[in-house]
Amino acid sequence: MKAGDEADGARGRKASKETRRGQLIEATIDSLAKRGYSETTMADIADGAGLSRGIVNFHFESKENLLIATLQFMADEYASHWMGAYDKAGPRAADRLWAIVAADFDRRLCTRRKLAAWCAFWGEAKSRPTYQALCGARDDAYQNTVQDLLAALKAEGGYGYATEALTLALCAMLEGLWFRMMMGDGMTREAAHDGAKDWLAAVFPRHFTTAGPKAE
Repeated sequence: MKAGDEADGARGRKASKETRRGQLIEATIDSLAKRGYSETTMADIADGAGLSRGIVNFHFESKENLLIATLQFMADEYASHWMGAYDKAGPRAADRLWAIVAADFDRRLCTRRKLAAWCAFWGEAKSRPTYQALCGARDDAYQNTVQDLLAALKAEGGYGYATEALTLALCAMLEGLWFRMMMGDGMTREAAHDGAKDWLAAVFPRHFTTAGPKAE
């Protein structure tokens, strides 16, 4: 076998490994959404991915390892998404805040399936330090960014709010809208996003209308 053929084979095996890991993570998200945390089994995940149980054990060794990998995947995906929105929004604080709020309702991430999986992990985080660390790192980075943006808006607009308290209020509102969508009580992604936009326009009238950031 030529060196080039060996390299192609190695790349193919790596791609296959990554593909199977991805299938298993997606199947784990599906099972968490359908069955919840405690009722999800390795057999459910293998069946959902269309793979053998031996393949699941080969890649992750245990249910806990697979769940940690799934939570890490979701946390990385979420962080990459909102940070990308932040970077693309430009230098103005109003544009950046509008963009990262909108990112929470993007159809690529804001689905009943993924929201239910997040809730399953949140429900277990209190008793599992690894989950706390992964969820906490995600929340801290997001809240610190929001707090910096709110401080900038306060300085620009002369608002009287306490920045830290309003940061908690905004983040709690967004999490609450996620819960409402996950509960299936008729709250749509579009309606939830409209509610968030109305909140921004009401709290920061010098910077936003319900249609978006005001021009300078």
